[in-house]
Parts: sequence; C-alpha cells; structure tokens
Amino acid sequence: MCTPSPRLRGWLVVVAVTVVASVLLGLVGLPSPWLFGSLVGGLLHALTSREELAMPPLVFAVGQGLVGAVIGALVQVSTLSRLAADWPSVALVTLGTLAISLAAGWLMALHRDVSPATGAFSLVAGGASGIVALARELGADDRVVTIVQYLRVLLVLLAMPVVTTVFFHPPHGGGGPPAGVATRSWPDLLFVVLAVGLGLLVQRFVTAPATALLGPMLIAVALSASGVLGHVSVPTVLEDLGYALIGVRVGLRFTRASLASIARLLPLACGLIVLVIAACALLGTVLARVTGVDQLTAYLATTPGGLFAVLATAADSGSDVTYVLAVQVIRVLAMLLLAPLLGRLFARAGPTT
Repeated sequence: MCTPSPRLRGWLVVVAVTVVASVLLGLVGLPSPWLFGSLVGGLLHALTSREELAMPPLVFAVGQGLVGAVIGALVQVSTLSRLAADWPSVALVTLGTLAISLAAGWLMALHRDVSPATGAFSLVAGGASGIVALARELGADDRVVTIVQYLRVLLVLLAMPVVTTVFFHPPHGGGGPPAGVATRSWPDLLFVVLAVGLGLLVQRFVTAPATALLGPMLIAVALSASGVLGHVSVPTVLEDLGYALIGVRVGLRFTRASLASIARLLPLACGLIVLVIAACALLGTVLARVTGVDQLTAYLATTPGGLFAVLATAADSGSDVTYVLAVQVIRVLAMLLLAPLLGRLFARAGPTT
C-alpha cells in the first residue's frame, strides 16, 4: 500500500483542521467562519510541522477572485455617491492612519536592531504585499518588514471576529441575497465563472496591488449592475471556498523559522501592532460620528489591514460593503503611493542599519 508523502499529509491535516475549526466557529456564531477556521488550519501546520507548505499562486488568485465576486455582487452605486460627499472625512482617516503607522514605526526604530525605514515600513497599515515587494528598494530590511507586515495582518484577522461579535453583535449571513429572492444555480455559476475568469485575465495585463481581488470585483459589479443575468450572488459553497483559500494562505506564512529570525523583535512588534489596531478603531468611532455610517461599518472601514478578511466580514455581517471597500482601497493606494516618498526621506536622513 502506498503511503502519502509528507506534503500530502500536511495538506490533509490543514484541510481537516480547517473543516473542524470552521464548523465550530460557525456554531459559535462568528462571522465568516471559513475564513478564520482556515486561518487556524494553516497557522497550526506552519507552527507545528517541519514540512513547509506553499499555496500555488493560481490557487490563491482564485480564492481572491471568488471573494472579489462576492463583494462585487453587493456593491451599491448609491453608496459610492454618498461617499463622494464624505471625502474630507475619508481623507482625514487615511492621513490619520498614516500618522499612527509612522508613530508606531518610530517607536519600533528605537530598538537597536531596527532602522527608521525598517520600522516605518514594517508598520505601515495597508498594502502588505506591495510594501513587502518595495521594502529592500526603499532601504528597509525586507526580512523584518515581511514578518512584521504579515504579523500585522494575522493579528488584525484574529482580533476582527472577536471585536465584531463582542461589541457589535451582527447578524450572521446578513450580506446574502435580499429576502424573497430565490437562488438560481446556473445564472449564479455563470456569474462566478465570468467574474473570476475575466477578472483574473485582467490581472495578467495589469500590474497593481490586489488586482486578483479588484479585477473580478469590477467585472462582478458590471454584471450585477447590468442585470443581464438577473439578481446574482456567489453560491455559498464557492464563497466559503474563497474565504478558506485566503485564510490558509495567510496562516501558512508564519513558519517557526520565519518567526525565529526576528524573535527579539516579536514582543515589541506585537505590542505596537495592538496599539495601531486600537488607534484605528478610535478613528472608526470618529468616522461614524462625523459621517453617520453605522459603528460596525466604520470599524471595518478603518481596520489597519486584512483587506480580504475585512470585506468578507462586512459581506457576512450585513455591513455597508461598498463604503468599507472604498475607504480601505483608498487607504491602501495612498500608502503605496507615499511609500517611495517616505523611502527618499529616510535615505536623506541617514543610512539604514
């Protein structure tokens, strides 16, 4: 009898843990249980096994595409119009998030092993993959930036379901089709195929942050708004699959070796990330009071990272997905556009260590 390879056994364990954890989290009532259950599955393997697993890029892109289709089906043009009137508040929230990130980065740079550039780019809230890709070019230690950036995403993901459930008590599955609308298998499947397929095709020709999410999302918005397929939504099985692929990918990044490489910085990094999360939550409170959006929507809109998880939680909890998406994307783009300028400023200030 053939025995499975260590890699296959590893994937089987990840899948088994993901299923069990997701079911349990669903029973507890946490939003997006498959996202957070898969995060547990990937994280458990990464921290307990010597066999490193890496999700193929195409598989992860499909996961992002599925989530993009889910969000696109929920986007409301009326919300975008309202957001245009709130642009001063959104701009202040974006600048406030940048200020919080830079302050936390400055505190991190007080550690003797961290340069100002490394500290700043390690804690910039938004666009983790883009910041990591630019880190070395901008004069930062890309090893530290990579681990701290994804540690930020991990802590945001771990905090989000707890904060959402304890403080806001959202209805589970609140982002589904409106009451009275029947689910139709074939139009919905065609909608998913077109949105994900065409969206990922766009990714091959457009180099920009989060195109695997935004491409399918834009195609989904066009299909949904046109009404050519009627009222459409992503089938629950495919929606959960998209969340699970994203959660596993994030969890698998935290290997013992990667965490050991910056072990001395971990307590400081974790503490600063928690402070950034708390400070951004306060920004959310301000945004809610100034603009009139509900507290949960404002909290999700200002969460410092974890774009896919934020949108998944917003969709599942019945929050204003369009508003959350717009504020989050504006912030990510602002951070990535400002990164080269910050890199030049740090370079003028002195050499990195």
